[in-house]
This record gives sequence, structure tokens and C-alpha cells, in this order.
Amino acid sequence: MRERRAFAALLSFLPLMLCLSGCGLLGRHASVPEYVFTYAENQTSDYPTTQGAKRFAELVRERTGGRIEIRVHPNAELGSEVSSVEQLRFGGIDFARVSLSTANVLSPKSIVLQMPYLYRDSAHMWSVLNGEIGQEIMASFDGSGVVPLSWYDAGVRNFYTVSRPIERPEDVSGLKIRVQENDLMQDMVRELGGIPVPLPYEDVYSALQTGSADGAENNWSSYEAMRHNEVAKYYTLDEHMRVPEMQIISQVTWDKLSDGDRRILRECAEESARYEQSLWQSRSDSAEEKVRGEGTVVIVPSPEEKLRFRQAMEPLYEKYCGPYMELIRKIEAVD
Repeated sequence: MRERRAFAALLSFLPLMLCLSGCGLLGRHASVPEYVFTYAENQTSDYPTTQGAKRFAELVRERTGGRIEIRVHPNAELGSEVSSVEQLRFGGIDFARVSLSTANVLSPKSIVLQMPYLYRDSAHMWSVLNGEIGQEIMASFDGSGVVPLSWYDAGVRNFYTVSRPIERPEDVSGLKIRVQENDLMQDMVRELGGIPVPLPYEDVYSALQTGSADGAENNWSSYEAMRHNEVAKYYTLDEHMRVPEMQIISQVTWDKLSDGDRRILRECAEESARYEQSLWQSRSDSAEEKVRGEGTVVIVPSPEEKLRFRQAMEPLYEKYCGPYMELIRKIEAVD
């Protein structure tokens, strides 16, 4: 009789258990997370870097059985990239994806990876980043307050102009070229004889339309997304800059974690990086196809002219990379 009553009681709880299970309240992710971390991202939800961040968060949640939850905040909800880096340094934010040009303040040596006309192509850059040199640059952030986890792609930057194409270095002379508010970018344009016009990204279309700028520079995705092809139809594949991006974690947050959890984060970061790179390439290809179909004129400088672009940058290498020229030579020698 006692066994029958126990069995009847168990049956009475069965509907509730099925409901909890169906609602996802039972199982491996049922417990309250041990850690809930913030991740700063300044791009939109559908952007490749944001999608990479979300993939990273999913992988970490899966591989820690729900113990670590990472909440991604896109659209600069947690502040600009510069602000995010500062907040990471004192633990106000846990993770972020930032351009290396932003993180450069934390590691002067990292400037070498951003120099104009440094990489022969995308494959060359990834050989550098995924090899000993990439590890050396990551190690240079020791003591900065952040810990690099993986490299993200941000495409290749090219010049585009309103009234005439750029085919050789001399063609930049006298042109007002919009650049990021960054000393290296401005100096690059000056070395080519142009006039740098530092402007926020969102003001570029108007500047090109009104003549405040004769041209600008950016990757295919940004050129297409902001409709710059409508006002600047000449796009020159000079490939002057490939600025990698990084997933980083606050040292404060890193110090809280066990060696096992740190290993999981690194593995998930690397996997999410490969995912982001595939998304970036797909987005870049579709953007290029779209603007070509809408009338963009694509100029491909000859190998001889690309070499001349690179030679024009020698003063910048001396200015920005004086202590690191041996590292520059190692990068150039990577297959």
C-alpha cells in the first residue's frame, strides 16, 4: 500500500516535471550562473564582429554547462571603443572587441601590425597573426589591464574618390581625403601629398557629397553599408591598411577565473574568431558584388605602383616603428 501511495505521488508531480523540462528549467543550464559577464561591441547586431561575439558567448555557455554567461551589448550600449578599453582596465566591463588602433595605447609595440602597405595580402596577415609574431604582440599587453584572447578580421582598407581615380601615388596629391581621427592615418595621406580630413564615420557621406572631402578610405563593407558608392564611384584596390581587431578580457575578470575556465575562454575565442572571419569574407564579397553592379569603377594598381605606394611610407616606418624595425623585417619575411 505504501509503495502504491508513493507511486501515485510521483505520478502527480509528473506534469509539473514535464512542464519544467519543456520550458528549459531543468537540465544542464537550469542552475544560476556562477558568473555573468558583460561584453562591449560598438557595431550593430547583424555585423560580423557582433555575430562573432554572440558565437563566443554561446560556446562558453555550452562548454561551462551554464556556469559562465556572457551578455553581448551591441550598438555601443556600453560606450565607445575608447571608453570600453578604459572600463576594461578597472573591471567595469568584462569583455570587448576592439580595433587594434584603439588598443594601441596599451601596447606601443602593436603599432607594427597596423602599418600601411605592410601585408602582401590577407593570407600573409593571417600567417603573421596566427604565428609567433601574433603571440609576441599579444604578450606585449602584459601589465596593461587587459588580456588578448583572439584576433578578429576587419577587412582591408582602400581609397575611393569622387571625381577622378587613384592609380598611382601621385594621384593622391592635392586631394582632401577623409580619414579616421588617428595620427598614423593622417600622416599616411600627407606622405602621399594629400590633405587629411579627420571626420567621424557618420559624416563621410555628406563630406563627399558637398565637396568637403574629395575622397575617403575604408573596406568594401563600410563603403557599401554607408552608400558612399553613390557619391564616390572610383574605388582603388591599393590595400593600404589591414588593421586587425581583438577580443580582449579585463585582467580583473581574468584573475577571478580558474586555469580550466581560462583555457575554455581561449578555445572558444579562437573558434569564434574563425566564425567571424568567414562571416566577414562573405559580407565583404556581397558588398563588392553589389556596388560593382551599381556602377562602381574598380581600379587595380599594378604591382610596380603598389611597391611605390609602400616606398612612400618609409618616413612613417621610421617615425612610428623605430624601435621595432627588426620585427617589421620579420613580418615582411613571413611566407
